[in-house]
Amino acid sequence: RVLETPRLLMRGYAADDLAPWVAMWQEPAYYRYLSPEPLPTEEVWKALLRSAGHWVLMSYGFWAIEEKATGQFLGAIGFADLKRNIDPPIIDTPEIGWVLAPAVHGRGYATEAVTAAQAWGDAQFGPVRTVCIIHPENHPSLRLAEKFGYREYARTTYKGDPIVMLERPGQK
Repeated sequence: RVLETPRLLMRGYAADDLAPWVAMWQEPAYYRYLSPEPLPTEEVWKALLRSAGHWVLMSYGFWAIEEKATGQFLGAIGFADLKRNIDPPIIDTPEIGWVLAPAVHGRGYATEAVTAAQAWGDAQFGPVRTVCIIHPENHPSLRLAEKFGYREYARTTYKGDPIVMLERPGQK
């Protein structure tokens, strides 16, 4: 379940990831499209545990992203089935998501990580539709999703925030 790119190690979460992830959640540039406020340590820990458990129950999940050169925790990427209370519903469809530390934005790490995750997903899931949800003001993520073949199919709200729903048809 470990993926490597030229600059990144995508691996399972470790307890040591908690402190850097909590620190990221205190940065408005990190959480502005994810949450109205920073997440406290308890909630970040629950997210870390949920991510680890996803692999056990679903045979897929999120990877922690680490910079190979420094060993620095940079964020997360992966697929999930979060059983979201959202309309239109996302039912039994792998949902890809990514989030990186603001300090490394603009370095191409997201593109590198999505390339690896998407290749893994295509091999793991076969030719199935995948989806993602992105805040409409998160233009860099919307551009990245489009670069990887995701197209808007709906606009809705999720937990009171506007959301763009995007899909990528199964790849053959």
